[in-house]
Amino acid sequence: MTDFSAIRSSYVEAAYSKTVQGETRGPKAAGPAPKDFSQMVGDAASQAVESVRSGDQMAIKGLTGQGSLQEVVQATMAMEQTVQVSVALRDKLVEAYQEVMRMPV
Repeated sequence: MTDFSAIRSSYVEAAYSKTVQGETRGPKAAGPAPKDFSQMVGDAASQAVESVRSGDQMAIKGLTGQGSLQEVVQATMAMEQTVQVSVALRDKLVEAYQEVMRMPV
């Protein structure tokens, strides 16, 4: 087996220093920076609110005769699924919180 210091090259050291400094590396890291959990939850909540709002707007268009029946049904079903997922997520978060509160310190 060879010694690690013998196979270390200037290219490897440069790549290592870039990753240590937090710079992007390779084609995989070319996208946006990863979000933390609170940002993901906030984005999901804002998308859910937007879905419900668009469903409400489409329902109003359907009632006034400006939207087709198919569009109204699709928007209503998307809105219903969003509400169901949001309620299930809320229930899981409350359940997890209760479990944490039951843990002995």
